[in-house]
Amino acid sequence: MAERNIAIVVGSLRADSLNRKLAHELARLAPAGLSFSFVEIGALPLYNQDLDGSPPQAWEDFRAAIRPADAVLFVTPEYNRSIPGVLKNAVDVGSRPYGHSVWAKKPGAIVTVSPGAMGGFGANHHLRQSCVFLDMPIMPQPEAYLGHMGDKFGEDGRLNDEKLAGFMTSFMAAFGDWVEKILRGPGELA
Repeated sequence: MAERNIAIVVGSLRADSLNRKLAHELARLAPAGLSFSFVEIGALPLYNQDLDGSPPQAWEDFRAAIRPADAVLFVTPEYNRSIPGVLKNAVDVGSRPYGHSVWAKKPGAIVTVSPGAMGGFGANHHLRQSCVFLDMPIMPQPEAYLGHMGDKFGEDGRLNDEKLAGFMTSFMAAFGDWVEKILRGPGELA
């Protein structure tokens, strides 16, 4: 299997974000053959089509970070039953100018993390809906809506729940398989 470069996009800007902690754990629990880079979204100016002719450098840097990735892993909280505005802005910046999306054809997966009970179900599905339009094949199973995450990390930032760590390990193995399946294309043998 070829080494696959995965861009991780975290939808939370909070310094002690549960989502960022989990994203680091997902990279650690991933199978061999996947390498990860975190692509930051907090400094992106709001998308404005008037700027497409002379885009802000932050937009160009973001697009340049996503473009070479083989796949994308989104890890995000849910805000008001949807995705955070900063993540929606990143999705929009990467999708423009029209016809030059950096997202197209990249396999992806979505993990939503919440200290509450619902685990970000709404955000997960809103992001999936956007990814359909972006022509991103998103891993259908297993789904990951992780609730009650406030006490799932130790002082070192690592998962302290063995059952959850096992699920995340299997999720990342499935993601590795998904990336290979999509990048090989239909009709290719494993």
